[in-house]
Amino acid sequence: MLFLQNRFRQRITQSRKGFTLIEIMIVVLIIGILLAIAVPNFIQARDSSRTKSCIANLKQIDGAKHQYAMDNNLSGTASVTGANLLGTYIKGSAMPACPAGGTYTIGTVDTDPTCTITGHTLP
Repeated sequence: MLFLQNRFRQRITQSRKGFTLIEIMIVVLIIGILLAIAVPNFIQARDSSRTKSCIANLKQIDGAKHQYAMDNNLSGTASVTGANLLGTYIKGSAMPACPAGGTYTIGTVDTDPTCTITGHTLP
């Protein structure tokens, strides 16, 4: 009889080694809640980073435009193009690009450069 009791206890302890369905569902629920919190924060951080990078590009273009205007004695209504700024005033062979996919308009000396994406403006 003692042998059967020991054998029965071994079966009970052996069958309790895995997770129950309830435990797995709770873990999946917790992971879902964490994702619901983390994903919107990640998207917001990415958009904020793109906006700040675009504004930094606009400041670089604005500074290069004003330097070009001073070097060439241009008035405030003179138009400046990207080709005028490349090489000497902006490093590289291409104008900076908006990380969000917008396009830049340089404009005249007395106006700020702009981006086509809403919210990407110089302060």
